[in-house]
Amino acid sequence: MTKNGNKNHDPPVTVKGLRKSFGEQTVLNGIDLSVAPGENLAVLGRSGTGKSVLLKLIIGLQKPDSGSIRIHGQEITDLETDQLNEMRKKVGFLFQQAALYDSLTVEENVAFPLERQGKLSDAEQKERVRDLLSSVGMDHDLEKLPSELSGGMQKRVGLARALALDPDIILFDEPTAGLDPITASEINELIVKLKKQRKITSVVVTHDIRGARTFSDRIALMDEGNIVAQGTFAELQKSRDKFVAQFLKNGGCA
Repeated sequence: MTKNGNKNHDPPVTVKGLRKSFGEQTVLNGIDLSVAPGENLAVLGRSGTGKSVLLKLIIGLQKPDSGSIRIHGQEITDLETDQLNEMRKKVGFLFQQAALYDSLTVEENVAFPLERQGKLSDAEQKERVRDLLSSVGMDHDLEKLPSELSGGMQKRVGLARALALDPDIILFDEPTAGLDPITASEINELIVKLKKQRKITSVVVTHDIRGARTFSDRIALMDEGNIVAQGTFAELQKSRDKFVAQFLKNGGCA
């Protein structure tokens, strides 16, 4: 059984033939991708190769031009808004800029999805929020506003909020972008911790090759809207593909 009691044996995330263009610019050119239960998949590639667009399609923030997206076997590309919102409860999303509400405190930001769901008492909700913030090392900053937090602290709060509804899939959009190396390492360690403690399936879009090597079970390397290589870091290192070798050698700046 899955975390949500579902006997479905389909992969948590399956993408087939996914295509997306904006005007004449092709961003995704027929992507095929599957993520296994409890797997941490890192999606690497240069800027503008469609990595973040892929995440937005998976969560239903954008519609593909064609192709299939399945979450636990359920096709989501043709869901109505209420059905899509129900699906999103299974999928947490950590935006690149954390996307916290400026006028809400740390505690209120994390409580927001719980309040919308309306299933917990005030006391249960408060306990849940504090547990979530404790799990990301932010339980001493409950009353602070986002403007009072560093970039790394905002990412931690954003992660706590993404975990609020107990999803079994988390999508990370550049979780270490703009962070110093020490803070970036701490965020990468949190991704590993989620896998070990919660058995969460993660798709992580990142430029951070060192981080990907730390937390990922598998890497998908994108170039010009296509996945050009998939495998473990060690397997990609053995690749004879010119782009793959150059990308890894230059630390993601092929």
